[in-house]
Amino acid sequence: MEKMALHLVERMPDEVPIPSEPIHWEDPSEYRPEKKDVKDFRDYDIHSTPERVIKTYYDMHTNQTLDFVKKRMEFWGKFDHAEMTILEALEALNSFVDDSDPDLDLPNAFHAFQTAEGIRKAHPDKEWFQVVGLIHDLGKVMGLWGEPQWATVGDTFPVGCEPADCIVFGKESFKNNPDIKNEKLNTRLGIYEENCGLDKVCMSWGHDEYLYRVLLANKHNIPEEGMYMIRFHSFYPWHTGGAYSYLCNNKDMEMIKWIRLFNQFDLYTKSPDLPDVEELLPYYQNLVDKYVPGKLKCIFTHYML
Repeated sequence: MEKMALHLVERMPDEVPIPSEPIHWEDPSEYRPEKKDVKDFRDYDIHSTPERVIKTYYDMHTNQTLDFVKKRMEFWGKFDHAEMTILEALEALNSFVDDSDPDLDLPNAFHAFQTAEGIRKAHPDKEWFQVVGLIHDLGKVMGLWGEPQWATVGDTFPVGCEPADCIVFGKESFKNNPDIKNEKLNTRLGIYEENCGLDKVCMSWGHDEYLYRVLLANKHNIPEEGMYMIRFHSFYPWHTGGAYSYLCNNKDMEMIKWIRLFNQFDLYTKSPDLPDVEELLPYYQNLVDKYVPGKLKCIFTHYML
C-alpha cells in the first residue's frame, strides 16, 4: 500500500529534519483492521504476531531497566533543543509507523485524527477530550531522531519491581533483563510501598511519559483526567489486565475509568479509512489554540544509542 502524504504546515522548523522516507516495516496485510473483529484487536499470540512486533517487545523487556529509564528521563527532560507547535509535531509523525502495533501500519498522524474524530462523534461537548485524542501519541516523535522503537512505543509497565504475568509475551520476555536478577528490584513491590500511587512509580520509558512531561513543562489547559489519559493510555497491564492495583492510590483508581473510556477510541477507531485532514484542520487548530497554544519546548536531537 502506498503511504499517503499528510501536510499540516507549510514548513517545519529548521531544527527538525524530517526523514526522506517513512520509518516502517513491510505491510503485514493479514493484521490490518479491516480484517479484524473487535475481539481480535491487540492479538499478541506469539504464533501469529508479526516478527517486527515480537522483536520490539523482547528488546523493550530486555533493555528497559530502572537505570535506563532514569537516564532517558534526564536526557529527554532538558527541553532545550527545539520548539514545535502541535501541528508541526503531527506533521513529523507522518514519517512514523509504530512497530509495536499489530493492528495498523499507517503513519501515526492519521491515527491521531481518527482517534480525535471518534471522540468528537461520541462526545461533542468535551473539547479537551478531543484534543487528547489528537495529541496522545505525539511523544512518538522521539523515534524519528534516534530513540529506538522499544523505548518509544508499545505497552508500558513499572520498572523497579517484578513484571506482571499479563504483560505482552509474559515474564519469559524479561529473562535477559538485568533487573530480574536484582533482589531489590524483582519482588512484587520492589522499590515501592503498598498503594504509594502511580505518581511515585517509575514507568518504562516511552511516548506516554515523554508527552506528559512536555506538557507539564509548557502552558496547557488539559484537565487532570486528560493528563492521566496521556500518561497511562499504554499501561495496558493495569487498566486492562488488572495488575499493579497494589501500587495505586485512591486517585489512580478513580481515574482509571477515564483511561478505559479513552482507550475505546484509541484502539477501535484504527481503520484503513483515512480522514480528510485538510477539511478537519480549521476545527482542530481552534481546539489546539485553546488547550495547547503556541510552541512546545521539546528536545528533538538526532543521536544514536
